[in-house]
This record gives sequence, structure tokens and C-alpha cells, in this order.
Amino acid sequence: MNALIEKSSKKYQEKMKNWIELALDEGVMFYITSLGDPTWVVDMVHKKGGVVYHDVTDKKWAKIAKEAGVDGLIAVNNNAGGHLGDKDFITLYNEIKGFKLPIVCAGGISTKEDYDKAMKVGYSAVMMGTRFIATHECKAKDSYKLAVVKANKKDIVLTKNITGVNVSVINTPYIQKLGLKPNKLLAWFLEHFKHIARTLLFLKSIVSLKSSMKNKKEFFQAGKSVEGIDKILSVKEVFKLFS
Repeated sequence: MNALIEKSSKKYQEKMKNWIELALDEGVMFYITSLGDPTWVVDMVHKKGGVVYHDVTDKKWAKIAKEAGVDGLIAVNNNAGGHLGDKDFITLYNEIKGFKLPIVCAGGISTKEDYDKAMKVGYSAVMMGTRFIATHECKAKDSYKLAVVKANKKDIVLTKNITGVNVSVINTPYIQKLGLKPNKLLAWFLEHFKHIARTLLFLKSIVSLKSSMKNKKEFFQAGKSVEGIDKILSVKEVFKLFS
């Protein structure tokens, strides 16, 4: 289960706690946390014998995760889709390897060659998101899957106009119209009321994503691993690529 634990509102925090309690009751034992201090999640999950890994983009967040007692780190690098880090996968690994926790490489993985490079650096595992969008089992629209197949890494751009922080997306006419940088008013709002602004933008992004699915707006989150994706496969076939 993925748990976004940013302190956007008390109501949201209570909902997240309830969701995790329900998940634990149903036997879910592996949790990925992001955007906050995961201490309370670790406490809840460890009591039930579960495991918590935390998304990190630099040493600061790795330290917070380590002190919280997480079982591993997910190193989100600058090739990831959606929200991403600003460091390459080698630099990020070297920055956080001293915490002596298993580290998962997240971003830029879609081929056996990518996987082998991550393993050679010292990663314990990899996480793939974009590669699994272009699978038959994925519930994304065919237009989304085809966009991933057709795109290359030069088509991936970063925009702050979705959630207030950089999000990695495919550069479509819709994204170009939306713009990659916030206007002066939004930039001021983000600077002075960061959490409120990001919450509002996040809610707006959900509406935009749902709208894009219905109205065929070209809003496709993806990472630079699109470079190695040239066809829609079954999940079983994707795993065979790495065997």
C-alpha cells in the first residue's frame, strides 16, 4: 500500500490512519510511505509484523526515515515519473548508502540493461511504474499506453503546474498549453502558503486526470524509462524481460 503522509490537513491524516488500519486488518504487510515523517506508520505496521519502505530523494529524508525505523529506502531519482528527485541514480545511492538499509532504485528502469546497471551500483531492488502502464493488465486508457510506447526520453518534461512541485510528464499539446512554470500569482502563493497551495493543486490534478480520461486530454505522467518501452506487453512478459 502506498501512503502519502504529508500533513496537508488533520482530516486527511485521520483518513490515512483509518485506511492503514483497514489494510492491516486485511493482511496487507508491505507499505510505502512518502512526503512526511513515517514514524507513526512504522509504529502501526511493525506492531502487526509488517514492513515499511520510505520514498527519499536526498540524505535529509533518508535520515528522517532511518530515525523513524523504516525497513528500507526507495531512492527516487531524476528519471522517475510523476513526482521525482533531482539526483541521478548513482549520486543518490552514494549519498544514502551509509544508512545501511536496503535501497530500491526508483526511476529510469524499463529494460534488463537498466536493471543490471542498478544492481551493479549496489541497489537491492528496483521499482518500476512507467513500464507497467504499458501492460495489458493496466487499467489506463489505450491512449495513455500508446503515448508511453511512442515517447522517448526527450519527450519527458517537468511541470510545477500540477501539484506545485516538479512532476514528470509526457510533453503533449495539453501540457504545453498548461505550461511548465507557475504564473507569478501561483508562485507567490506557493512561496507563502506552500501546504495549502500544494493541497489545492493536488486536488485539481486529480480532477484534471479524471477529466483527461473522459475528454481525451493528453495528460500522461511518465518517466524517462519510456526510452526502453516499445510495445504493450503482459505483466508476465515484462517479468520475462528481466529473467
